[in-house]
This record gives sequence, C-alpha cells and structure tokens, in this order.
Amino acid sequence: MSFLVENLHAMKAQLREVTTSADCSFRVKVFEDRQFQAAWHFHPQYELTYMVQSTGIRYVGDSMHPFDRGDLVLVGRNLPHSWKTVKVKSEDVKCVIIQWDESLLADWLPKPEFAAIRQLLVSSSRGIAFDRNTALRLEGDFVKLPQQPPFERLLTLLKILHTLAAEADSELLAGPGFGKALSGKESQRVNLINNYIKDNILEQIRLDEVAELLSLSKEAFCRFFKKTFDKTFMQYVNEYKVTLASQMLIETDLSVSEVGYRSGFNNLSFFYRQFSRYKQQSPQTYRQQYQKIG
Repeated sequence: MSFLVENLHAMKAQLREVTTSADCSFRVKVFEDRQFQAAWHFHPQYELTYMVQSTGIRYVGDSMHPFDRGDLVLVGRNLPHSWKTVKVKSEDVKCVIIQWDESLLADWLPKPEFAAIRQLLVSSSRGIAFDRNTALRLEGDFVKLPQQPPFERLLTLLKILHTLAAEADSELLAGPGFGKALSGKESQRVNLINNYIKDNILEQIRLDEVAELLSLSKEAFCRFFKKTFDKTFMQYVNEYKVTLASQMLIETDLSVSEVGYRSGFNNLSFFYRQFSRYKQQSPQTYRQQYQKIG
C-alpha cells in the first residue's frame, strides 16, 4: 500500500448536526488535529473552509482534488464532502470552518445589494474552490474571525462572502448531475467504493471484486456507478490515481516516473496520457506551474 493511502473504516455519508453558541447565529470553528477524522458527510448548513496548513485530498460531491495551505472551498447545503489527510509533510491539520443556516441571510438575500452573494450560494450547490491568491489575501480575516465579538464576526463573514462573490477565477467542483441527494444506502456504497480504491491502489483493482463487495452484479454496479458519477468506474479510478500523483508532484521531490508508480500506474506511458487527460498538461508542466505560484 502506498505511504499516501490511509486505512479507512467503512462508513456512511453521515448527516452531521451543526450547533451554534448562544451569542452567535452561525458557527466558527478552528479545527486542529494530527489529521482529518471526519467521514464523508453532509449537513443542511452552508460551509466555508479555509486551510491554514495541511495537505491531502478533498472530496466534494463526485469531485476529488489535492489541497494544501490556502485552499478555500464553499460547500452548499446537503452536499456530501470530506477532507482526507495525505502524509507528505509532518505538519498537523489546521483550518477555519464557518457554517451557517439558510435562515441567517434569508431576509437580506432578496435585496439588490446581495444579488452577487445570492448567486454565489446558488452555485455552491456544486461546491466552489476559489483562487489561491484570493484565499491568501483573506487569510487574515479567517484567522481573526474566531476571536471577534459576535457583531464584528458577522460583518467579517459578509465581507468574505462579498469578496468571494466578486471572484471570477473560481471552480465548480461537483458535476452538474450531482445536485441530487443520495440515500443512505447509496452513500454507504460510495464510501465502500472509495475505501476499496484507497486500500488497493497499488494492486489490481477489479470491477468484479468491488461489485461483489456491494452485493451487486457487475451490470448492476456499472449502472449504479454511471448514474451516480456520470463516468465509468475505471475512469473514476484513474482520476483518483491522477489526484494522488498531483499531490506528490506538489509536495515531494520524487521523480515523475516514481510518482507514477507510487500513485498506482504500472505503465508510465499510460500515466502520462491519463495525467494529460485530467490536468490538460504533462506532469512536469504541472509541477513547474505549481512551483511558480507556490
């Protein structure tokens, strides 16, 4: 098993209860730990997460991307998501998480001054990743937010949302077909699939094995997977491998060929083709471009 792959317990996409304090109408939390512990989960609140430090892979809906310091993501209501630590660096996890109910801004959103924020929240149904430079400019606001008095805290949240609503360089994460809520059984299947891929990334990943794990025929499994993710199972596996490779290219000095092998590709030509397919550039160019902005 790759040193980048965690051993995870089988888990359902859990409905999480989000509570607020008596003196504040939304929740601000500084999360600090050795690694992320949360399973794939969802909640009826909006969530804005700023990564102060840590590296890993984030899952939002049917998307997966590497993250590190400066990662800033807005997750819409009831959109399944999870951040998973990748142990490339020794640093612990630290992030600022803001969560709020739809009712917080309900009276303001219809007003013309909030038109851009209203559209931002609509788009968050697919999850939004924001430009890293914009996120780093807002880092001071995120860091001071937990210590602010309630009224100033609300003003800071509005300032952050206003800035993000004007941000043109952002990326929608989940596919357009992922807006539907998954049932508990479907969520459990997704987690079993993800765990199987992680635990077998350096082995031969077999469609019949994962279908048997879900107690489905191969045909039924393929239909379920295509309906849920709008891609084939092997496309999803290759995308996961490319995501692992992306993280290693960013965070290590390993050669490109070693990165390919450690992310589960036994054939380097196939690794190059798949990386170019999902990243629209070669592994070398990806590493060089990231070093320029890092």
